[in-house]
Amino acid sequence: MNPGKVIVLTGPPGAGKSTVAKLLADALSPSVHLHSDDFWRYIRQGWLAPYRPEAHRQNEVVVDVVAQAAFGYAAGGYQVVCDGIVGPWFLEPFRAAATRTGLDLHYLVLRPDEATTVRRAVERGGEALTDPHPVRSLHRQFADLGPFERHALDSTGQDPDATASAALRAIEGGAFHLA
Repeated sequence: MNPGKVIVLTGPPGAGKSTVAKLLADALSPSVHLHSDDFWRYIRQGWLAPYRPEAHRQNEVVVDVVAQAAFGYAAGGYQVVCDGIVGPWFLEPFRAAATRTGLDLHYLVLRPDEATTVRRAVERGGEALTDPHPVRSLHRQFADLGPFERHALDSTGQDPDATASAALRAIEGGAFHLA
């Protein structure tokens, strides 16, 4: 059995995470697309909008559960593409799991410019976050990644296929490897 790996694909709402994650998962085999937004929806009572400051503890719990699930699949040999809002401030559970399991962890931040991000977010439907205010706020939080800046991919002028291709090449080349 080949070892699995975990690819954390993140960025602000509207960056294209879920669309690109599906494309990446389709290009890898065997693979899992772990859509982290679903994990917040599992909370039936006491749910808080994740972008609100008072949701921090809830978010810590959910991110820890997502990391455990991702590395559980990877331990079974799956290539896991985990998409969601995982800023550097929430990387520790993934890094700890990578250290504990010895499996590869890749961290990729899709970061189109703010105007593109807001436009894409507002145009979405369904249960997606479309309110421009928190979208702008989250975009600003990904604007300066400090020591993780090399993990950013500017997808402003790219369609999802081009972004997925660029991401896959960079992942295969080790550009976004963390552990």
